[in-house]
Amino acid sequence: MKHHILPVSPQTIHWGYFSKAVAPSLVVKSGDRVTIETLTHHANDDHERMIAGDPGAESVFAWTREHKAVPRRGAGPVEGPFKLGEGEGVGVHLLTGPVVIEGAEPGDVLEVRILDVRPRPSCNHCYAGRCFGSNVAASWGFHFRDLIEEPKPREVVTIFELDTSGEPFARAVYNYVWMPQTDPDGVVHTMIDYPGVRVDHTLVHKREDILRNVKVPARLHFGTMGLAPSESDFVSSIPPSYTGGNIDDWRVGKGARMYYPVAVPGAFFSVGDPHAAQGDSELGGTAIETSLTGDFEFILHKQSELGGTLLEGLDHPLLETEELWSVYGFTYPNYLAALGPDAQTVIAGKSSLDPAMRDAFRKLRRFLMTVHRLSEDEAIALLSVAADFGVTQVVDANWGIHGSIRKNVFTNR
Repeated sequence: MKHHILPVSPQTIHWGYFSKAVAPSLVVKSGDRVTIETLTHHANDDHERMIAGDPGAESVFAWTREHKAVPRRGAGPVEGPFKLGEGEGVGVHLLTGPVVIEGAEPGDVLEVRILDVRPRPSCNHCYAGRCFGSNVAASWGFHFRDLIEEPKPREVVTIFELDTSGEPFARAVYNYVWMPQTDPDGVVHTMIDYPGVRVDHTLVHKREDILRNVKVPARLHFGTMGLAPSESDFVSSIPPSYTGGNIDDWRVGKGARMYYPVAVPGAFFSVGDPHAAQGDSELGGTAIETSLTGDFEFILHKQSELGGTLLEGLDHPLLETEELWSVYGFTYPNYLAALGPDAQTVIAGKSSLDPAMRDAFRKLRRFLMTVHRLSEDEAIALLSVAADFGVTQVVDANWGIHGSIRKNVFTNR
């Protein structure tokens, strides 16, 4: 076993997409461990707290009229003309990787163990050692067309500080309504529509003393983590699918194990979208988006060895914690295959929780019948009396339902 370090830099991240076509940032063997730095793509909501003085973050977010450190920010085209910027329209998350796993082949399953997660502190001398994150009530949020106060519509950014001195929690520092921002290329962003735009705080009105007497329990986790799909060279980071991605389940944190079906040789694992806290549904559009560093262990399970194990027949992401197993249902289990060449742009208009619930039911039924050798009637009875189904997210284009079964219902374990 080797222990590798993967820091953030323009050479080790890719912005807004999963890909089987980009050069890997690291190649590891099954059993290796990797410390991986991740950055939130919302760090420029408060540059002074989340970027200034941090060499890694500054190098990734560097953008002037003369130089853009990471020009491609999405799975769209790289040749213009552009309205917003390269890769515009599909994909937003800063992902570290890809990490290639030696010997991984389609049909295998990659187990990713999250050994530890810790926040990335501010490097600005004014806030040194303190940790911050951003929550956005955004245009893609479930609430956006159901606002009751003026002005309507509006996007609101709330900056939180994370306290890790004891049991970690977050408190709101201030918020502001998004005002049009002009990027270094002269493009005016009236909405939050392109990742990495630096907010000019002289243009916004900060409202302090908000969410008084509220402490949000911290749930450090990675919202977006998974493998490269096979269907396209560049796949938007926004909709989750059969190889994982933007699942946005707060349970994917320290101590969790995620299992992913391998779709391309090498697996091409990437991780990002780090969160300090999130509730089921991620209703407003984002979690508390913060920068985190994680310690990971990679275990490759070969297809020939899956029979009779937890992973037999697995063709979707599976979470295992000390207490439970969870499967993830989506509106489309594999939207890339189901919706054809325009899948990445049309999926957002087709999401519904009804098919996501049915997909979660079918996956958890298969898990109980295959792994625990229950009959269909036994499985359905158990699903009704002991399984928990929840809304994972309603903001990621391919909406999600998670279905969970607690391990302690099986007395022979």
